[in-house]
Formats: sequence, C-alpha cells, structure tokens
Amino acid sequence: MRFTTVFAALVMMAVTMAAHAQKWDMPTPYSDNEFHTLNVKRFVEDVRRESGSQLNITVHANGALIKHPDILRAVSTGQVNIAEFLLGQFGNEDPIFAADNLPFVAAGWDNSWKFYQAQKPLLVKKLQARGLKLLYSVAWPGQGIYTKLPLKSVDDLKGTKFRTYSPQTARLAELLGASPTVIQVPEVPQAFATGTISAMITSSATGTSTKAWEFVKNYYQTNAFHPKNVVVVNERAFNQLPENVKKAILAAAAEAETRGWEFAKQREQSANKELATNGMTLHEPDAAMKAAFRKVGDTMLAEWQKAAGADGDALIKAYRGK
Repeated sequence: MRFTTVFAALVMMAVTMAAHAQKWDMPTPYSDNEFHTLNVKRFVEDVRRESGSQLNITVHANGALIKHPDILRAVSTGQVNIAEFLLGQFGNEDPIFAADNLPFVAAGWDNSWKFYQAQKPLLVKKLQARGLKLLYSVAWPGQGIYTKLPLKSVDDLKGTKFRTYSPQTARLAELLGASPTVIQVPEVPQAFATGTISAMITSSATGTSTKAWEFVKNYYQTNAFHPKNVVVVNERAFNQLPENVKKAILAAAAEAETRGWEFAKQREQSANKELATNGMTLHEPDAAMKAAFRKVGDTMLAEWQKAAGADGDALIKAYRGK
C-alpha cells in the first residue's frame, strides 16, 4: 500500500510538471547547418536538459517562422518569447545596434571581442528598453568582398549592384560608388543568377553556405568587421519563469557565447579552405586598396559617432581605452 501511494505521488508529480512545462518557438534567419544555428540548437538542448524539460524551445531556422526584418518586433511584442537576429539588421533603429558594422574599426578576432566588451553595457540597456534581455552574442567571421572579376583597384566597384544586409553595409556600398541592394541570405544565389547583384560583402561562412563559387570567382579577405548575432528573450516572459529555469537559461547562454566564438573561428578557417577548394581565388587586398578602405571606414566612423552621440563616444573611448 505504501509503495502504491509513493508511486501515485510520483506519477502525480510528473503529470504536474508536464502540465507546467512551457513550449517556446525560436526564429532564426539562418540555415539549419550554419554554425550560428548549430550553436542555437546546442543552447536550447542545454536549456531543456538543465530545466528538467520544464522549458522546451523549438528552433525555426532559415526565416521559416518569421522573416529576419520582423524578428526584433516579434520578440519585443511577445509574438515569440526568444529569438536570434543580426544586430546590424536593425541599425536604423538605434546606432548602437550598428556599431559592429563599422568597417576597419575593430578588424580581427581579438579586436572584435574587445569591441563587444565595450559595446555590451550599452547593448544591454538598449535591448532592455525594448523589453528584451540579452542572453548571448556571437560574431561572424570577418567580412570580405566577393566579385565576379578581379579588382584592379577599389574604383572597379563603382557602379556595381552590391548586395548588402544592413544600413551600415549599404552606406559602405554607397561610399565605394556601388549601388546597394538589400538581399537576405537565402535569396543570394537567385539574386546573382538574375543579375540583381554582381558583388557582395559577407563572410566566408555565408559564401560557402550560398555556394558563392557558382556565381563569383574572387574573394577579397578584407576582414573589415565582425558583425554579431544576438540571442534575446522577452523580459516579461523570462521573469515569469521559475527560478531554476531562469538559471538554466543563463548558464546555457554563457556556454553558448564561449562555444559560439570558437565555432566562428573554426568556421572561418574551414570556409576559406572550402572557397579555395571550389575554385575561388582568395585575395589579400594590396596597400592601395587597404588605404582606400580605411578612408571609407574613417568617414563611416565619423558619421556614426555623430548619430550615436554620447553613447557612441563612450563606446569608442571604452574600446580604445581613452
């Protein structure tokens, strides 16, 4: 009888926990096989395990649930409780979101991490104002330029239809004399095939995921900047969770951030190799190109600091240690 009572209590407990288990949907703009998405899937599995299945998150990759331009609004309004998006996608909404799209300001992995540490306090505050809690952020590999024909100089980019993915990359295209065209990642191959674009700036990771060698032959390793994705949670939804689930999310997020930056570095190395293996020529920009790119970067930094005001000045001073 006693065994029966204990067993019944355990069954009742399991039923109660199942009844209180929550299911969230999580949109992300990138494909199932992209390293950011793989990292997200590890994150949600860690949350499920560490919360004892009290929170189960379903990842909707490749913009299948919500298109990239609509994700920030969706998670802010509670249409979804958690999401991943590219910060620079929303640079027009707040200059701080565009900071890591500034070319040649924090080039390379060490500089991009240092820049993130300077940006993070402001980023937390800006997202919180939209009802969002920053869980973690992971950078993309350095951004380079893809072209059909080799560049003799930066002037060869003038007049090209240039794929961009954020306000800052659009401004970069303008300053290079190109015609900026916003194209989301899944649409890149078709855009090249139809002549909508003839050049683009993106990482080697995106280059391999879109099989860039099928429509361009040259990749210039400018490592101009390392834009970041963020994973955020609706703060109201987060605050309603049990304490143990909150702790599970935060612990999983901390691991995902560390793991994600390592994934990104590995992805850059493997992607560069894959581009070359598939017949693309990887170029190191010459001194004249680097000088021209830096000039554009200086112009964009000055414009951005004017728009960002005191927040922008504080970020750059923190990054440069002034």
